[in-house]
Amino acid sequence: MKHHFSLWVRWKERGALDGLRFPGVYALAISEEDIAGAAFSWRQEIIYVGMSNAKGGLKSRLQQFDNTIRGREGHGGGQRVRFKHPDYSAIAPRLFVSVWPIECNVESGDPEDLRGMGEVARLEYECFARFAETFHCLPEFNDKKRSPKGESKRERS
Repeated sequence: MKHHFSLWVRWKERGALDGLRFPGVYALAISEEDIAGAAFSWRQEIIYVGMSNAKGGLKSRLQQFDNTIRGREGHGGGQRVRFKHPDYSAIAPRLFVSVWPIECNVESGDPEDLRGMGEVARLEYECFARFAETFHCLPEFNDKKRSPKGESKRERS
């Protein structure tokens, strides 16, 4: 599995990753150590695993996450991260991402493209399983019981 994930990159450099136009899975890590350029590995610093099967691919999903940790709504995992780490300028330099794009066309309806989209969903759960096997829990912000979203704008109205 680790051979399909990209190298770790700094959050601010995520746009340089290959395959972002495609669906896929992604892993986010908060690390005090600079892991940029390191091969992907299951590490305790992984805080979130997510996926995208949307037309905008991984690029749009990572942008949604960024928008949310900056203070907007739109990404549930991002809301949980923002609840614990409300200062974007403090978390962003320690945030790293690795992606596993799956080349397929989400709009085609072609059987092979549909299988590719199914593979994305399967891979997300495989990632959860690998992390849980290694660390005996889900990544912190995938675990909704351990990491609340906090009060959303809708709950305050």
